[in-house]
Amino acid sequence: MSTTPEPAAPSAPAAGTPAAAASSGTPGSTAGTETAGQPLPLWTPGPERVAAAPLTRFHAWAAEGHGAPSPGAGGPQADYAALHAWSVREPEAFWAAVAQWFDVRFATPYQQVLADPAMPGARWFPGATLNYAEHALRPALDPAKADTPALLHLDERQQTAAVSWAELSRQVASAAAALRRLGVAPGDRVGGYLPNIPQAVVALLATAAVGAVWTSCAPDFGARSVLDRLQQVEPVVLFTVDGYRYGGKTHDRSAVVAELRAGLPTLRATVHIPLLGTRAPDGALPWDEVTAGTAEPAYEQVPFDHPLWVLYSSGTTGLPKAIVQSQGGILLEHLKQTGLHLGLGPEDRFFWYTSTGWMMWNFLVGGLLAGSTIVLYDGSPGFPSVDAQWQVAEKTRATVYGTSAAYVIACRKAEAHPGRDRDLSALTCVATTGSPLPPDGFRWLHDEVAEDLWIASVSGGTDVCSCFAGGVPTLPVYVGELQAPCLGTDLQAWDAYGKPVVDEVGELIVANPMPSMPIRFWNDPDDVRYRESYFEMFPGVWRHGDWITVTSRGTVVIHGRSDSTLNRQGVRMGSSDIYEVVERLPEIRESLVIGLELPDGGYWMPLFVQLAEGAVLDDALRDRVRTAIRAHLSPRHVPDEIIEAPGVPHTLTGKRIEVPVKKLLQGTPLDRAVNPGSVDDLEVLRFYERVAAQRAAGSSEASAG
Repeated sequence: MSTTPEPAAPSAPAAGTPAAAASSGTPGSTAGTETAGQPLPLWTPGPERVAAAPLTRFHAWAAEGHGAPSPGAGGPQADYAALHAWSVREPEAFWAAVAQWFDVRFATPYQQVLADPAMPGARWFPGATLNYAEHALRPALDPAKADTPALLHLDERQQTAAVSWAELSRQVASAAAALRRLGVAPGDRVGGYLPNIPQAVVALLATAAVGAVWTSCAPDFGARSVLDRLQQVEPVVLFTVDGYRYGGKTHDRSAVVAELRAGLPTLRATVHIPLLGTRAPDGALPWDEVTAGTAEPAYEQVPFDHPLWVLYSSGTTGLPKAIVQSQGGILLEHLKQTGLHLGLGPEDRFFWYTSTGWMMWNFLVGGLLAGSTIVLYDGSPGFPSVDAQWQVAEKTRATVYGTSAAYVIACRKAEAHPGRDRDLSALTCVATTGSPLPPDGFRWLHDEVAEDLWIASVSGGTDVCSCFAGGVPTLPVYVGELQAPCLGTDLQAWDAYGKPVVDEVGELIVANPMPSMPIRFWNDPDDVRYRESYFEMFPGVWRHGDWITVTSRGTVVIHGRSDSTLNRQGVRMGSSDIYEVVERLPEIRESLVIGLELPDGGYWMPLFVQLAEGAVLDDALRDRVRTAIRAHLSPRHVPDEIIEAPGVPHTLTGKRIEVPVKKLLQGTPLDRAVNPGSVDDLEVLRFYERVAAQRAAGSSEASAG
């Protein structure tokens, strides 16, 4: 058994962070201002909207037959607080109610809801069998829905096309039959190197239909980055594209695909999707052949905890974590999120800007579970102009639209006016994630999109492919705050001593199990890495690695990552990935990369480099570093600045010090950021302290100017 030192208490957010700014109000407006020291809501749902919300109907129904507290006279906020308290106090009753409310089809019944609540290792619905894809495609069986759109898709050319529920079901059945002919069996892995296109949805659902395990990477990832992920899970089939379009340019990926095929010896087949119109390479199966025919839908009924997919999230050392989530766990969690928290239904059109390398793509596909039409956009978020995403929302008549906080801020800085320039009359909700939405982002959405707009800022993680806190359609929205913890999620803020705190910054803790928590990491004997990732600091509860405040009003403020994982535009990457690529260059002796969430909603990612003897950090070397990261890893993770450093600080055992440097750059004094006795060279660390001071001075001068 290993022991860990008592963690340092997190520092309170500096002035200007969401917690500090949330109550500052909007000058000249009653929305979001203070009264008697308490913030006023920016937006409050009207009585008709509250009454019509599926969440309201679920609450009344669960109170009648499942032991939930009855809605009272205290209003929507008191009702939700009581419902949430019940959902975490009585998880078996709550999750049984969710399964019944959404008519989950168990081919064989479950013996009990939660056989073992221990974390990690909670056992949900033992004895039950089901299939995720069968539930996602249920509307195809409804004659009134079969010929309506399941998917709307478009790229930067902005030409919208539709795939009906019946056609989606046909393609999934044909692709599943093809996988079975290839010998794909339950538990085998199937990979995708695909953009956000209908074929990716078909491949995922076909994989789930046969009980195989899906995993995907976006085609802007370089070969090394993809192989670091897929080689761990050893796929037997790989769906690929020949290239993609982004930023007005065509990107040929045929050479990368050839490298992937050579690097994955377990492949039995590669399926070629000619997005750029090329012929299938030798030995590859054409997409049209795989999806031809009219096979009858057939869904393998698998245990509740059977793997559905593998997602990737990076720690700071070693290979990316291969996170395995279950068919049943994701089914229930996404039904809850889409059907209750987002309030989606058959009349909705659900658009989230994402790529297949981000968990939000998997979440977007989950919109099918609610019977909603999902919108797939394959292209740059801001091409040919910053309002590209708003154009997609307009053209597709999206009712719920999700994007990144960074995109909202980019629109604000560009002085975009989507509410004035676009017909967004169908849009009822804008959701944001990827990083905390700063107060100015809330106000901009309210002022420039619509005053009667539900702003659902949400926060969760790849680790659970869902939200810990976020949108609640019956609650008011406060500037800079998430509306509430999600149902079934016992979200708490803990101080360094394991004590829950309110109105104070603490570690994000989930104190009870969720069905979508990983069933394991792939190739992680005895769950060693799984336990280290979430359960080492506070054994028995989930510690996520975010700093949060749970307010006395029940809202939540996210302050950013408390660990050193790089989280850019919602896509995580480990610092070790960066080091591997950068330090291949002979001029770079060692490097250190840090990701910082900024008070204005931005993200600053500097790369510090210690040069080899005789090397010079000129523009040519900076370009080579950026090119290497872009080619081998991801364009999203090209650093904002490359800064020459006298050295990289290490622990006494030789591990690079990242979290203390991040704290220094956030303004934490050196003696509070690190134990000086644990550092190999304190003078090197003082260099980063000086960089922090220089940035703070520059920021102060800019503010004064």
